[in-house]
Amino acid sequence: MDLNDVKTREHELVPHRGFTLISGTHDPDDVDQIYNLEIRDSDVFVVTYPKSGTIWMQQILLLVQAKGDLAAIRQLDSYSNADLVPWIELIGSRQAFITAPSPRLRVTHLLVHLMPAALRQKKGKVIYVARNPKDVLVSYFYFHKLANMLETPKDFDDFFEKFMRGDVFGCSWFEHIKTWYSHKDDMSMLFITYEEMIQDLRSAVERISRPWASE
Repeated sequence: MDLNDVKTREHELVPHRGFTLISGTHDPDDVDQIYNLEIRDSDVFVVTYPKSGTIWMQQILLLVQAKGDLAAIRQLDSYSNADLVPWIELIGSRQAFITAPSPRLRVTHLLVHLMPAALRQKKGKVIYVARNPKDVLVSYFYFHKLANMLETPKDFDDFFEKFMRGDVFGCSWFEHIKTWYSHKDDMSMLFITYEEMIQDLRSAVERISRPWASE
């Protein structure tokens, strides 16, 4: 058996309730249980479409929590963004979230209907970071060439067609933005763009640092 065939099957995209998961990285049954998680008021979820500033926002949240003291973050057991602000949908992450101390900071690419229902009761907080689709497309194309868990594109044109159809992890950029934005008044959500953060980072961090339920 060709090892490349095994790798492809282990990391193939799995359609699940209007979203696309990655076999071997996500467990559909585990993802379904995220909906019923109990949420604390101090919980913060960063929601993005892939390649929209997730790592940047992880670092901002950590620095806000540490009051700008980078040395305090470096003294933690792990200095990895992914360890300190984990993905809620990865295999094993849901159980870790349940037992984690407050404040629980998490990131996700999931669509709104797969996230905890309690968020719609304005429990916890959501930061949605949006980025323009052209830059997302280009960044995502090159990321596919590097990421072991994603298919290596044949060429840019082929990837462009898949991106436009939503046949990539994260599904359709257009659907992702539309569905989350349509719920911005149903939960305590800050909707901010990658471009706003580039143009005026100080203002963006000030917005992130204060309650935004009234925005």
